[in-house]
Amino acid sequence: MLRRTLWAITAVLLAAPVWAQPSADEGDWRVAGKDPANTRFSSLAEITAANAAQLRLAVSFDTGQDRGQEAAPIVADGMMFVVGPYPNPVFAFDLARPGFPLKWKFEPAPEPSAQGVACCDVVNRGAAYADGRLFFNTLDNQTIALDAKSGKELWRARLGEIKLGQSMTMAPLVVKNKVLVGNSGGEFGVRGWLTALDAATGRIAWRAYSTGPDQDVLIGPNFRPFYAGDRGADLGVKTWPPDAWKIGGGTVWGFLSYDPELDLVYYGTANPGPWNPDQRPGDNKWTSGVFARRPDTGEAIWYYQLSPHDLHDYDGVNENILVELDWQGGRRKLLLHADRNGYVYVMDRSTGQVLSANPFVYITTSTGVDLQTGALHYSPAKDPRGGEPIRSICPASPGGKDWQPAAFSPRTRLLYIPHQNLCQDAVTYQTSYIAGTPFVGVDLKMYPGPGGHRGVFTAWDPVAGRKAWERTENFPVWSGALATAGDVVFYGTMEGLFKAVDARNGKLLWQFQAASGIIGQPVTFRAPDGRQYVAVLAGVGGWAGAIVSGKLDSRDGTAGGGFVSTMRDLPQATRKGGMLYVFALPTGAR
Repeated sequence: MLRRTLWAITAVLLAAPVWAQPSADEGDWRVAGKDPANTRFSSLAEITAANAAQLRLAVSFDTGQDRGQEAAPIVADGMMFVVGPYPNPVFAFDLARPGFPLKWKFEPAPEPSAQGVACCDVVNRGAAYADGRLFFNTLDNQTIALDAKSGKELWRARLGEIKLGQSMTMAPLVVKNKVLVGNSGGEFGVRGWLTALDAATGRIAWRAYSTGPDQDVLIGPNFRPFYAGDRGADLGVKTWPPDAWKIGGGTVWGFLSYDPELDLVYYGTANPGPWNPDQRPGDNKWTSGVFARRPDTGEAIWYYQLSPHDLHDYDGVNENILVELDWQGGRRKLLLHADRNGYVYVMDRSTGQVLSANPFVYITTSTGVDLQTGALHYSPAKDPRGGEPIRSICPASPGGKDWQPAAFSPRTRLLYIPHQNLCQDAVTYQTSYIAGTPFVGVDLKMYPGPGGHRGVFTAWDPVAGRKAWERTENFPVWSGALATAGDVVFYGTMEGLFKAVDARNGKLLWQFQAASGIIGQPVTFRAPDGRQYVAVLAGVGGWAGAIVSGKLDSRDGTAGGGFVSTMRDLPQATRKGGMLYVFALPTGAR
């Protein structure tokens, strides 16, 4: 169902370019988020709302893999690079030749045992290109640098330990000759961190932990959180039971952003461990929040905790999109964050002040965010109580939106949010920490939220604090979003439909049926032939699609972290696969 509001009309009338930080070449796509600001907006405008219906398949490539394909293809200097799920092969395509043939393939040979500690499928979310090098992570905690032209390995750095439950799935970001990477594994009692590597050598420049004493978190005299609740010495220890911070989660597996003018890197930290909150009384700093740090040293400048003492596995890892907009009479540097707890946060990215926090999904777990204190007001009726079933928890643990990244168009001033409409029932129980094994303590069963649909694609006006329009989908919208200057927005569905919609009103312009469900991040680029192309990986999986990619038993509703209970019909709608699709307009189309 497509619903329009007057806000869509207002967006049309007021639309004007606002701000998007350019990449080295606007025709390239060098990092997963398109630019360091994570806008996922391209200035290419050959494909428009008027001609998108003419899009045709230009190239396809079978990756030979059938686990979840979540990566963003990377495009730079006439080549396209794709990182696959475990065992993390890298494919390089020559865009200067007809059909974009494979130029080289690199196989990193990660340790097979890494698959056993992958929380939510053996996915990889992409690479980063800088100065002729391609940087990516492997599931077994290695960061690798390749010569982009030849595929030759330049260096590799092992950063974590599988036996402790650590893994790596995120896409790196390169800032000022440093490769920034983080770890996964909060469901195994891993201690989260962000690490900076020297781009030339792979040596560790600094590491900032998400829990523990200030010296480990790289908190010093310049740390000035906006809210009093985030101030105090060694809160990464004091807000935990004794020594619990050592196995407290707060991993860093989402997307990173960078503002070169403020010289700040922004990123979110994941859930505390275990999920059962009764075992970790306190706010559990510095999990489920947003950090701003100096890239040279890792020094923390500010932090804001989105979900203190995270009760429902809401994390804080979702992408932070950096924009400049008129806000209450003046131009302001803003950070947009659609969180799993169900609120779209608009923050001053210089200070960490929350300017607004409005719900974009149905919420029963909290009643709002206090802008004076920054506090999230939980609903006590939905608080977990050991051994007691708690029902109608909305949003469910994957949140109003999980990792799947939104896009922002400076032309429409709208944030395009791919997300889900899910609630759950939960029972928490006591769990014990054993290194390298799940450390969770909860059973979940998810189901559709109000309306009965499980997925939504929402265009959100961050200034007005409300939706402009939205499209509902049968399954969770687990793909990323892409916005273009042609006023076309792209996203994929779990039944394998790749869609182009009008950025201003959500009207469906075109769709393509892929061989498998789409949970990848669509990108667009200009090839050496001068034409605009759109590329996306299809291959169902991830947490939402584990019932297919992991062949989970549909009779066990708690399987797949509780996702199976609401995805039992997915195997009838799609199948496993791993295909790269590239689309373009016919030659001469207008």
